[in-house]
Amino acid sequence: MKKQLKKRLKLLLPLILAIFFGWLTFSKLPISKIIPYFKSADYFYIGLGVIMGVLSHLSRAYRWQFMLKPMGYNIEIQNSIMALFAGYLANFGVPRSGEVLRAVIVKNYEGIPFEKGFGTIVTERIFDLVIILLICVITLFFQFDFIYNLLLEKFNPTKIILLSSFLLVVFIFFFFYIKKSKNKLAIKIKDFVNGLIEGITSVFKMKNKWAFVFHTIFIWVMYVMMFYITSFSVMELQGASFSSIMVAFIAASFTIAATNGGVFFYPAAVLSALSLFGFADEPSYAFGWIIWTSQTIMIIVLGILSFILLPFFNKRQLTEKNIY
Repeated sequence: MKKQLKKRLKLLLPLILAIFFGWLTFSKLPISKIIPYFKSADYFYIGLGVIMGVLSHLSRAYRWQFMLKPMGYNIEIQNSIMALFAGYLANFGVPRSGEVLRAVIVKNYEGIPFEKGFGTIVTERIFDLVIILLICVITLFFQFDFIYNLLLEKFNPTKIILLSSFLLVVFIFFFFYIKKSKNKLAIKIKDFVNGLIEGITSVFKMKNKWAFVFHTIFIWVMYVMMFYITSFSVMELQGASFSSIMVAFIAASFTIAATNGGVFFYPAAVLSALSLFGFADEPSYAFGWIIWTSQTIMIIVLGILSFILLPFFNKRQLTEKNIY
């Protein structure tokens, strides 16, 4: 009974939080004030952003082949693409369920063991995390003065130094404790970290490692440009600096990973980030909704098509399964 309750809470909690924060945000900025921005938006830039989004996803599907080949699996490119979009669509229902579905699809249609397919997807996510952290560092470098002054304005400098020192000491203590401890939890943490490191370094041992690195960079360049180009669709944001848009991009990206496709959270994150740079609430919030809506429609359309077309592209495999 308790397990069922926990499962239901895991499914419902992100959605409940999304609805709550969505209501909270809408109560401050009525939707009637956002609609005019959709009407006046420059759809050329929105369309360009959608194309860049599609290119990034196609690149990710193609890159997946490089990770499966060393294990002896040559996945059909159409199955890789459709599994990817079907997985993205599933994430709107249950956060991170798309990764599981993606591995299940290639297991059914390509005969790739679930644990191996899923393992490559986890490695992908590790690289995504590394890249987003790298983007954070680069953005911090270009916006250091602004962020530093903002922290000084919002927080007491002495408290910041004390908190930073405390966190550093805690991290060092935790690191050495985990390293030397024989506790079951500590061993699991060590195994997990070692697995992450092994997953990252294994990529550089593959035959197509430089192609993998190229596509990894290309994917995230397309993500960033998709976000930046779409900002041109809102007239009030056309003077925004690249680094300010990057701060909004980072804030919005984390909502995708933590919620059902970023619904409600994504536009709110964009609003919060851009308001730090003095941009008006309404166009900032409208931009968040414009880019989220355009990318979501693209995922929904291509995700549904993928679910429909997968059986048609794999008739032979399905027929063979029915025979045997």
